[in-house]
This record gives sequence, C-alpha cells and structure tokens, in this order.
Amino acid sequence: MKIASLIFLAASLAALPALSQERVWRCGNEYTNNATVAQQKGCKVLEGGNVTVVQGTKPSGGGSASSGSAPAATRAPAGSPRVEGVDQRARDGEARSVLEAELKKAEARQAELQKEYNNGEPEKQGSEGRNYQKYLDRVAGMKAELARNESDIAGIRRELGRLPARQ
Repeated sequence: MKIASLIFLAASLAALPALSQERVWRCGNEYTNNATVAQQKGCKVLEGGNVTVVQGTKPSGGGSASSGSAPAATRAPAGSPRVEGVDQRARDGEARSVLEAELKKAEARQAELQKEYNNGEPEKQGSEGRNYQKYLDRVAGMKAELARNESDIAGIRRELGRLPARQ
C-alpha cells in the first residue's frame, strides 16, 4: 500500500510542469530578469530563493524640504484657502480654549483616580475580601488607567505648547 501511494505521488510530481523562476540580477537597489540589461550594468546574479519585488510609489514633485522657507509640516497644502491673520488668531484662541478645557477635565479625572487608587491600596469591594486576585486585577487596572490619563495630560500640554501664545 505504501509503495503504491509513493509511486502515485512520484508520478503526479513528475507530471507537474517545472515551477522555476528565471535568473534574477541585482543592480544596486534594482532587480532585473533581463540578461542584456544586467550585462550592460554589470549586475550580480542572485542565487538561492525566489525574489519578490513590489514597486513603491514615487514621491510627488514640488521641491525639497530644505529649499523652502517653511518646513513641510507647517506649509499649507496646495490649493488650500489662505486664512487671514485675524481669523487664524481666532482659530488658535478657540483651539487653546478647547485644549485648556480638556486639560482641566483630565487633571480632575487624574485627581479622582489618585484618590481612588490610594497609593496602591484602594479599599476592597464586595467579594474582593474573599477573592484576592480580583482585588489585584482591579488595582492593576487602576494603575494602568492612571498612567494612560497621565499620558493624555502630557499630550494636551504638548499641544498647548505648540500653539502661539495668547495676545
């Protein structure tokens, strides 16, 4: 039985067409399977394993970041409407007030979390007196929430620092 299945397997493998890849040459950071181009450029043959090359997108033209007066991050996209100085100051003021409100809310939440956390020893609730692991899980969750909220506060402060000063 084993011999019959091995013979069948060998016959089916022999019937398959050869699945081989053409020779591939590497020319610096480029790859080609064209032998004449490879010989002209002095490329090296790649040995062993298949090569898959995915074409990337080309960067759009429009000048380099070092040639402009403003960094690319602060430059407005092409075709965007020009905002007057007064309007921009109003937008910045509105953004500042929204961020300050978020900061106050996050700081109040942080104070509430710290009070509840009680330096890592919050009061036990319900069945936590009998199930200590449940208590430890809740304490770990509280600690993680404190860290997330602290990170949020730091992010809001960074955003506020990026805005122009109030005038």
